[in-house]
Amino acid sequence: MIDKLTNNPANNFFLLAGPCVIEGEDMALRIAEKVVNITEKLQIPYVFKGSYRKANRSRLDSFTGIGDEKALHILEKVRDTFGVPTVTDIHTAEEAAMAAPFVDVLQIPAFLCRQTDLLVAAAKTGKIVNIKKGQFLSPGAMQFAADKVIEAGNNQVMLTERGTTFGYQDLIVDYRGIPEMRTFGHPVILDVTHSLQQPNQTTGVTGGMPQLIETVAKAGIAVGADGLFIETHENPAVAKSDGANMLKLDLLEDLLVKLVRIREAIV
Repeated sequence: MIDKLTNNPANNFFLLAGPCVIEGEDMALRIAEKVVNITEKLQIPYVFKGSYRKANRSRLDSFTGIGDEKALHILEKVRDTFGVPTVTDIHTAEEAAMAAPFVDVLQIPAFLCRQTDLLVAAAKTGKIVNIKKGQFLSPGAMQFAADKVIEAGNNQVMLTERGTTFGYQDLIVDYRGIPEMRTFGHPVILDVTHSLQQPNQTTGVTGGMPQLIETVAKAGIAVGADGLFIETHENPAVAKSDGANMLKLDLLEDLLVKLVRIREAIV
């Protein structure tokens, strides 16, 4: 499937997009339908994203999900309804086998990118493994994370840049890391959403800078990112997770049109 994403007829970047967390079936299907329509028109290969559970939350009372089995079946329904691949996060080695039947890509959260048992378990499912770069790691260190998956018998690896810790409450993207990680031979994705997080707020709720989504995305395409990761929601103000840095769904098409033009100019 990686070849279909990266070697598409339009020579375009690919897109991982959807809500931060699965909040319900109707919502997931509405978002998927709209993004499918946009990406088909623009010839952008699309992977629907939705976390079936949020394990890394700032506070104990934060929303974590609607139930693992229910959310995974919604991801499966999105895949079956629209014929698009799906991606979700996993957090423990045991979750790899549980989630794999319902999705096409298993995503390793940035905080967990060095967890050997998790990477090996994901690899053994045979699914594509998308490893997010830890906020604390250099781009070069991600080669070792990728090697764990490959040495476990799975060469379907993608790497995602999602910003580097800059002080206690900010992240910064070093765009040099995108071409550096591409030299490892795996597709490289820029996670626009989480690169704009502002963690460790005194409220216990992560902040963000959604006004810079377009800027960061444009720069990512300009330096050669193979794909983009953008969380989107019909109304981020009421989203149950990551509302502070998600893109309003109505703004997605205009952004993608601009990004396609940049891609056309650099290839």
